Amino acid sequence: MAAPSTNEPLPREGAVADAAQGNWVDAHAPRAWRPYLRLARADRPIGIWLLLFPCWWALALGFLHKAHAAGLSAGDLLAGVWYAILFVIGASVMRGAGCAYNDYVDRDYDAKVARTRSRPIPSGQVSPKAALAFVVVLSLIGFTVLVQFNTFTIWLGIASLALVAVYPFMKRFTYWPQLVLGLTFNWGALVGWAAVHGALGPAPALLYAGCVLWTIAYDTIYAHQDKEDDLSLGLKSTAIRFGSQTKPWLTGLFAGAVVAWAGAAWLAPAVFFTYLALAAIASHFYWQVATLRTDDAENCLSRFKSNRWIGWAFLAGLCADLAVRGYTGAA
Repeated sequence: MAAPSTNEPLPREGAVADAAQGNWVDAHAPRAWRPYLRLARADRPIGIWLLLFPCWWALALGFLHKAHAAGLSAGDLLAGVWYAILFVIGASVMRGAGCAYNDYVDRDYDAKVARTRSRPIPSGQVSPKAALAFVVVLSLIGFTVLVQFNTFTIWLGIASLALVAVYPFMKRFTYWPQLVLGLTFNWGALVGWAAVHGALGPAPALLYAGCVLWTIAYDTIYAHQDKEDDLSLGLKSTAIRFGSQTKPWLTGLFAGAVVAWAGAAWLAPAVFFTYLALAAIASHFYWQVATLRTDDAENCLSRFKSNRWIGWAFLAGLCADLAVRGYTGAA
């Protein structure tokens, strides 16, 4: 028998087909934890980032607005750091809960698709009942995080559960499941602002709208990986709906996101760096559309993952403007 090539990482027991080989879960996590970490998509952390960034953006935007109105105290800054940490924990566990719930709902479909049949439930690593119990545990942790905020924010967070519950079923009935995902996945754009102000307003509404458009666009790119399987199973997506017109649709969605985010920044109001960041983001969106090949799964996945840099760029701009505001609140 020939020796295995040293250039190719050996597949690990239970590894998921669409997770990167050698990821930290497969390589380092305790063996007993791996099925549940895979169920929570901890081996693919891009989803945590995409859920977390709207929370952080809204938090920074909220403090930017507060700094302009009345300045910030040292207590405000400490609260901001604490909230940012809470959002990391909350985004991590609630993304895991959402993925586990989605896999529970889709377990029969996942078993029929090559890319997903190795996931923990269809592959038999985790039973459906154990998956639901895991969802409950993660949700309780998320609720513990949520109750650290003010009362308005707590109820706002609870209100998102209706969207979380219905999202996995949408691709059975509509070509727009990405819209429902956008409404669900970006709720943090409202929660982050509410954590600072205890209320909502036009700025977080625009931020949220831009985030929804952004999510429809990047998840359409992601969905192009599965469009043939979805068609064979009778499932729907914006990738199928847009078809050969995907690039014009993406251009409009990305442009709408930038305009909405610029409106939110203007209402805050931002100083300079946020607009510079948005210009860089617009350039990156142009690159995504121009280089996208919808018939190439690896190309689609890399463009989808590149949206993490959108998150960092916008956050950097907001934080730089917040630093300019300083403690004075001067316009």
